[in-house]
Amino acid sequence: MTTDTPPVRILHLEDSRVDHALVKFALQRNKLPTELVLVDAMDDFRRELAHGRFDIVLADYHLPGFTGLDAWEVARELRPDLPFVILSGAIGEAAAVEAMHKGVSDYLLKDSMHRLSHVIERALEMSHTRRAKAQADAELAESRRRIAELAEHLQTSIEQERASIAREIHDDIGGALAAVKLDLAWVGRRAADPDMQAHVAAALEMLQHALDASQRIMLNLRPPILDQGLVAAVQWLASGFERRTGIRVHLRRSAETIDVPRHLQLVAYRTAQEALTNVVKHAQATAVDIDLSDREGVLTVEVSDNGCGLQGDALRKSKSFGLLGLRERAAQVGGWLDISSSSGGTSVILSVPLPSAQDLADAEQGTT
Repeated sequence: MTTDTPPVRILHLEDSRVDHALVKFALQRNKLPTELVLVDAMDDFRRELAHGRFDIVLADYHLPGFTGLDAWEVARELRPDLPFVILSGAIGEAAAVEAMHKGVSDYLLKDSMHRLSHVIERALEMSHTRRAKAQADAELAESRRRIAELAEHLQTSIEQERASIAREIHDDIGGALAAVKLDLAWVGRRAADPDMQAHVAAALEMLQHALDASQRIMLNLRPPILDQGLVAAVQWLASGFERRTGIRVHLRRSAETIDVPRHLQLVAYRTAQEALTNVVKHAQATAVDIDLSDREGVLTVEVSDNGCGLQGDALRKSKSFGLLGLRERAAQVGGWLDISSSSGGTSVILSVPLPSAQDLADAEQGTT
C-alpha cells in the first residue's frame, strides 16, 4: 500500500495487552497503515460498534465470559456488513469450521502473525466485493421493478387506446359507412341507366368490404363479447380462428361460465389470442386444443397445437416480443406462463391464482 492510503480502522477485541502490542508490531512491520481501538469487554465492544467508525473487527476467540463467536453474533446484529476476523492462539479445527460456516470472514492463528496484514486486506477486499454485488443486485431489482411498472402502464395504455379506437370505428367510421351504403342503395334503386346501376352495385360491394373490415378491426381491438364472460369470448375467438384459417379448434372448459375479475379475463383472452396468432404464423398445425379451467383456485388457459414446434432459440430472438409480452402480462397479475415445445407441437399455458371471495370483498370495499 502507498503512504497516502487511508489507515484501516480496526476494532481489536483482545484481553491481552501483550497480544495487542504484537498485532500492532506485525501490522507496522508489513507497512499496513492502521488505527486500532482495543476493547476487552462485551459492553465496550457493543458501544464501539454502535458509535465508532471501523473497517474491520479483529477478535480473539477465548475471552473472559464469552467467545469470539459470541462477539460475531453481536457484530452481525449491529454491523452486518463489517468484516470479522478471528485471531486466536488455539481456536481448534471444529471451532474454526463453525466460525467460517456462520459467516466469519477469516481466522488466523497467533503464531502466524506475519500473515495478518494479508488476511486483513483479503477480508476487506471480499467485503468490498460483497457490498458492490449487493448494491448491484439492489439496483438490478429496482430496475426490474421499474421496467415491470412501465410494462404494466404500457399494457394498460394499449388496452385503453384499443377500446378508444374501437369506439371511434364503431361510432364514426362505421356510422359514416353505413350512411353512405344507404345513400348508394337509394341511388341504385332510382337509377335507370344500366351502367349507373353496375357502378352503384360495385360501389356497394366495396363498401360492404369496408364495413366488414371495420367490424373485424373493431372486434380485434376490443371484442364486445368480452362483456359476456371469458368462456363466451374464447369460444368466439376460436370460432373466428377456425373459420379464417381452416384449422380445427377444440375448446374444453371446466364450466359453462368461468367467473373471473375483468382484468384477469382480459389477460386470459389476450394470451389465447396471441397463442392462436403464433399458430398461424409458425406452427404449420392442423388442429388446436384450448383448455379453460378455474379448478383449485387457479385460472388456467392452455393452447396446444400439433404443429412443428418452436425452434430452440425462438424465445431469445431480438424481436420475439409476443410471448415475452404474455409472460410480462402474467407476472403483472401474479401468474406465470409456461411454454413447452417439441416436434409434435407447442403448448402455451397461463396459470393465475384466483382471488378468494374475501379478497374480492376487500377490493370492492376499498373502491367504495
